Amino acid sequence: MKLELRKTFQFEAAHLLPHLPKSHKCRRLHGHSFKVEIVVAGECDSKLGWVMDYADISKAFHPIWKKLDHFYLNEIPGLETPPAKTLPFGSGRSSSPRFRS
Repeated sequence: MKLELRKTFQFEAAHLLPHLPKSHKCRRLHGHSFKVEIVVAGECDSKLGWVMDYADISKAFHPIWKKLDHFYLNEIPGLETPPAKTLPFGSGRSSSPRFRS
């Protein structure tokens, strides 16, 4: 049987959009509250009764969260000019990390 686990995380971070006109409010430093939803789908282990340990989702995301929460996104490589909609894990984008059971 295929199951799906979802876990939502939140972090706070600041950024600015340096390519906007100087008069635009988003050119100034400002912050956002971001929500990240991790979705894990797979076959249910008939012996254990789950796809994976729910706590392992937190363990896997924690190193990323530590790099983002209460940091200035423009100083993070790859996020130098990050519109909120295009963060690598947001707005419908998907990644498929592999978890070991």
